[in-house]
Amino acid sequence: MISMLTFVLLVAGFILLIKGADFLVDGASSFAKKMGVSSLVIGLTIVAFGTSAPELIVNIFASLKGNTDIAIGNILGSNIANILLILGISAAIFPLAVKRGTVWKEIPLSLLAILIAGIMANDMLIDGQSFSKLTRIDGIILISFFIIFLYYTFGISKAQPGDSVETNIKQKSLLVSILMVVLGLVGLTVGGKWIVDSATAIAVGLGVSQAIIGLTIVAVGTSLPELATSAVAAHKKDVDIAVGNIVGSNIFNIFWILGLSAVVNPLTFSNVLMRDVWVTIGATFLLFIFMFVGKKHILERWQGVSFILIYIAYVTLLIIQEIN
Repeated sequence: MISMLTFVLLVAGFILLIKGADFLVDGASSFAKKMGVSSLVIGLTIVAFGTSAPELIVNIFASLKGNTDIAIGNILGSNIANILLILGISAAIFPLAVKRGTVWKEIPLSLLAILIAGIMANDMLIDGQSFSKLTRIDGIILISFFIIFLYYTFGISKAQPGDSVETNIKQKSLLVSILMVVLGLVGLTVGGKWIVDSATAIAVGLGVSQAIIGLTIVAVGTSLPELATSAVAAHKKDVDIAVGNIVGSNIFNIFWILGLSAVVNPLTFSNVLMRDVWVTIGATFLLFIFMFVGKKHILERWQGVSFILIYIAYVTLLIIQEIN
């Protein structure tokens, strides 16, 4: 029997996690600006890392506790939700124009990221071992790719600073900035712990796998900031970099968060999660194909609706397979 407190702590954990990330980004950005750090560097480091903080903190706690299915499910589920649900909803609200660089560089790079992770996690198929695992060395390799991605991002941002980073930083007093950073870190830490503990308890109570909880509840919950940002941007018809931001988040998730999680504690891949690797590959490839179907380099409303329907079918399939 799952207590009501477990669900309350899960919701409270998501609220703390999201607000903690906001406080950390705002406080750290304000502090960095006062220290004379450029908006470009702040956008590429503090803001970029801060928006990925929810997934990162949840994964660190899950890895430390040995709940690898939640850690892996969170990343795969977040990437699937980012494309099929978040881009789907955003495109259904208003067609999303996609930059040429995103079409030819960032979307293929996100596809490469999940392909690399899938190959690394396929020890059973490649080496004939009895189990599949992302080792610490695999994690270091993923992080190395992430460093290359950061170098690439810095290059294009330097060339086109107005298109690549958020420069509207609200400066606050030094004391307020430091206080916001501290509160943000506390919120992230407490929220992350509550989410992992609650998700584990719910999985046990419902008799479902931790992978399912990670792929659905935890993944969508940690993707709420991206959902809110993209949906509001689409509603305001400010969609120039909406797709690029989502694709960039997916690259962050694989190379940085999954890589760091594997370094903290090697991640054992269950056979069922390989299915979700293929779903992530399929969703990313479909996004690339859609760039050349209909209006070139535009994610149209019907394509957005298609993404949403595919996501509903995917979640339904997860539930049916779990019941059977």
